[in-house]
Amino acid sequence: MGPFRFLLLFFFFLGVVAAESPQTLLRTTTQAVAASASASAFAYDHLYCDSWRLSVETNNARFWRAVPFRCREFVQEYMSGARYASDTDIVVDESLAFARSVQIANDGNDAWIFDVDETLLSNVPYYAINGFGTKVFNETSFNEWVDEARAPALAASLRLYEELLVSGFHIILLTGRNEAQRKVTVENLLHAGYHSWRSLIFREDSDMGKPAVVFKSERRAELETQGFRILASSGDQWSDLLGFPMAQRSFKHPNPMYYIG
Repeated sequence: MGPFRFLLLFFFFLGVVAAESPQTLLRTTTQAVAASASASAFAYDHLYCDSWRLSVETNNARFWRAVPFRCREFVQEYMSGARYASDTDIVVDESLAFARSVQIANDGNDAWIFDVDETLLSNVPYYAINGFGTKVFNETSFNEWVDEARAPALAASLRLYEELLVSGFHIILLTGRNEAQRKVTVENLLHAGYHSWRSLIFREDSDMGKPAVVFKSERRAELETQGFRILASSGDQWSDLLGFPMAQRSFKHPNPMYYIG
């Protein structure tokens, strides 16, 4: 069949369909337009949310209480997919490059500080059933999750942690969790594969209400007073890393699910 005859038959068939059911043709066209608009909106949201995440990671976006609802699927895809794992791997690779460049004094005072949540342990299982950060933080339900002591390790962080131990770093864990959660936190850390830390510091009653950056700065100052050299610090929040005194090097782990100031 030649191309001309094919076109004639095609338009004849289209005319028959339109004559018998003009609404079918209209509905098909409307659906195509709607699908195109939906795809455009998705692409726009994805671009916006990727830029928003960059603003979070560079500490330009501050004091936000929840992930924009339009970014829920983006954050879910990011935290559950290969991109988050890859980003964390790169942070760990840079951390290890620094660690290998340091001359350890072997006096037990060369310290590396780790935050716990979203740095050593992943709370993605909790956030997966709580909107991936699109809901305002609920302290009660989060504490119930903490009490279950089943947050998994971040694989890249465990890799970093183990090499630092072998290298002779004094590992200090500095968490915003409260002292009442010590037992379940230790249980969770051990179950996830972490061990042999030298210090595990929690908020005490006198620390309640303090901004995280103030609390952690005070604890770093106390550690320096005790003679520790804080060579590096790893955390998912800028409040884990900023303030005075600071570590010689700070390594920011990705986390677009929540903000702590």
